Amino acid sequence: MIGAFAAFCVCDIKWVMSDDLSSTVIRQLSPADTALARELLGVFGAAFEDEATYDPKASSEDYLMKLLAREHFIGLVALVDGKVVGGIAAYEMEKLEQERSEVYLYDLAVLEGHRRRHIATQLIDALREIAVKRGAWIVYVQADHGDDPAIALYTGLGTREDVLHFDIVPEK
Repeated sequence: MIGAFAAFCVCDIKWVMSDDLSSTVIRQLSPADTALARELLGVFGAAFEDEATYDPKASSEDYLMKLLAREHFIGLVALVDGKVVGGIAAYEMEKLEQERSEVYLYDLAVLEGHRRRHIATQLIDALREIAVKRGAWIVYVQADHGDDPAIALYTGLGTREDVLHFDIVPEK
């Protein structure tokens, strides 16, 4: 049981969670799930108000299949009535200093009409289970200043660390 609201059933790559409002299926994406990956990109674009970056048509089918096949990539979708309403893009990073890994939760979004139904928490719980199975010692995520709903969600699940983030453009 994950929290008081969900029944949790692990089946290969699917987690089935129910609450009073809906039945949500959390599914880990495989190379055969490029259509679901494209739907997830649409969810990210809508939720982040950045359709250009998350254009579902920007990547080739071959690129998506290769990405979804990579061991280090973890893609999860939340399905309600067969429709992608949320999801996660995460990356496992093996560490040099010890024989362990970390999972970086890079993107998490739930469509506005499906928020406040514990879907984000269900997605994170599924990611945490995958992290345990892979031997990861931590899942970490960053939140932008002013993104109060994300900050509240992550505060309820983990320990806050105040760090600085820098984008360094590679030179050609």
